[in-house]
Amino acid sequence: MTCAAIRRLAVAAAIALAGWFAAALPTLAAPPTPTAAPNASPFADWAAIVVAGDAHAHSGGPSEAFDNARRDVARALISAGFQPQNLREFSTQPRRYKPAPGKSDIDGLYDALRALADRAQEGCLVYFTSHGAPEGVVVDDRLLAPGVLGAMLDQTCGKRPTVVIISACFSGVFVPELAEPNRMVLTAARPDRSSFGCGEADRYPYFDDCFLHEFPAAHDFPALGRAVQGCVARRERETGAQPPSEPQLSVGAALRPLLPLYPLRTGASTATRY
Repeated sequence: MTCAAIRRLAVAAAIALAGWFAAALPTLAAPPTPTAAPNASPFADWAAIVVAGDAHAHSGGPSEAFDNARRDVARALISAGFQPQNLREFSTQPRRYKPAPGKSDIDGLYDALRALADRAQEGCLVYFTSHGAPEGVVVDDRLLAPGVLGAMLDQTCGKRPTVVIISACFSGVFVPELAEPNRMVLTAARPDRSSFGCGEADRYPYFDDCFLHEFPAAHDFPALGRAVQGCVARRERETGAQPPSEPQLSVGAALRPLLPLYPLRTGASTATRY
């Protein structure tokens, strides 16, 4: 998707924002502490969605980078103890893959996250990999604005521990809107910077590659976020990518002491070392 096309989506995103906020937001309980049975994963009762929001390179040509990341991030999360029945994947071209993920669509994402959160009630994780603009992240032919995603999370995950990861250009724009005491937000770039690695020949965007590279060694999500920040900075220096994307990390005060209680129990790395 070209930059011009992304900009045209901003108007539609603003209209969608008004619709989402029309619904009243429920007041939910304070974040729980992990309650998994002994020897069970602390993420066994977490809901998760992993979304590839586009299938095009920055040039407009086809690219598998986002779907590659979607597939392998989901595998990494399952290796860490997320349960397959509580995790759903989404793609703009689901018929290309087996098993077929869901179709990337903003309304469908909301419905899926609501259904998963009704069943898996301890926490939530949301991961997007796509193109982005200062107004939001691309989801197929629409732009998901920060306020819309914030309303979706309020209505589905409420005050539960929630981890939001957005791999897209300008994705730091989501941090101020999504930051809450019960949330961690990790983005691929600051609000005014592009991220890198979404060309036609790229296996993954730089950020997703670093996420997968650092995942097996990370103790918990905040440690993973810091490792990804360092990995992206090194990768950009090595390839001469400028200006630096500067991935952003925000961990809410109520969640900060809880996340070390959710260790990442990982297996082998799913990404190729660069």
